[in-house]
Amino acid sequence: MIFEPNGQATGIGSMPQHDPADALDMIKKHLPEIPHWPQLPQRGREEHFVNQFLKPLVKIGLLVDDGNKTFFDTTKDDWDTRLTEFYTTYLAAEEGDLAALNEFAFPVEAAAGFYAFLEDLQKGAGDARMLKGHVVGPISAAFQVKDERGRFAYYDEQLRDLVVKSIATSAAWQGTELGRFGLPVMIFIDDPALGIYGQSNYITVTREMILEDFSTISQAIHGTGALAGAHSCDAIDWSLLFESELEVVSFDAYNYFSSLIPFIPSLKSFLGRGGSLAWGLIPTTNERAMDEDADSLLGILDGEWSELTGRGIDRDTLLKRCLITPACGAGLLDLASAERIYQLTSQVSQRIRDRKGLR
Repeated sequence: MIFEPNGQATGIGSMPQHDPADALDMIKKHLPEIPHWPQLPQRGREEHFVNQFLKPLVKIGLLVDDGNKTFFDTTKDDWDTRLTEFYTTYLAAEEGDLAALNEFAFPVEAAAGFYAFLEDLQKGAGDARMLKGHVVGPISAAFQVKDERGRFAYYDEQLRDLVVKSIATSAAWQGTELGRFGLPVMIFIDDPALGIYGQSNYITVTREMILEDFSTISQAIHGTGALAGAHSCDAIDWSLLFESELEVVSFDAYNYFSSLIPFIPSLKSFLGRGGSLAWGLIPTTNERAMDEDADSLLGILDGEWSELTGRGIDRDTLLKRCLITPACGAGLLDLASAERIYQLTSQVSQRIRDRKGLR
């Protein structure tokens, strides 16, 4: 499937509201065509990625969460038994057992925005043409969770596998839930920690490891009929994502556009196979969001597209394969800034589409 959003707009995920109804009101007001469920980090620790995407590992007893820290304890007497339980459930879910898949559901208390999103959709999808979800990325997750010795989970093959498979099955459950509403679904893998690749302190993190992890999660998303995207708000080796199995690559076009330039050949291949770019054009810092307007942001985008067309990328392809988003999540901002960011995202999207007579 070639995804051609033609300048439509969506959000990244996190928002500053405490009440999910308030967050949904902002989303429906500004991003009605590709609404996303809001992650609400200011509600507290329950909205942390461990509670949303790795809770099955806690429930089974592989991941210890004592309220202050979260870690794997591989020294536990029943570790092997717990491993068997996890992989049995995982394999059953992978084979289509809905009861097993539901073991990877978000706890209600950990994803208020997701369940409010579902409840709202049950009343009617309104102007929505597609629904967007998101999961934490494997690098970001496995470099925040450690084992009992304080070693990052990513460096242990077994622990890394547990993290990746938990995220993948959570994504599959999410894609299945969102798919019930009869609209196309897109799920982003949000992984800002991808920037560690290539750094001297992380030389044991290989390209093959990253591509394998993203492949596992992408395949789980695709298994539900959804599109897979990835978001990173840093200057990274973009060929990692362009050469993966993703349909959409989301980047901070406001701050890090120049980081794409060394990877033009990979970008051309990505677009050539039908990939789309989510242009994070709207800055997500309080000051910058208030300083910019739709005209200034469109000027930035025109300059960036001119740079790419000068390097042999067709401008019409850029338009057809273009999503407009904030540069990153808005979860730690104040409400006025978030409102401004979502308003600008909508305005820029509409102006782009007006230029081509798109609706």
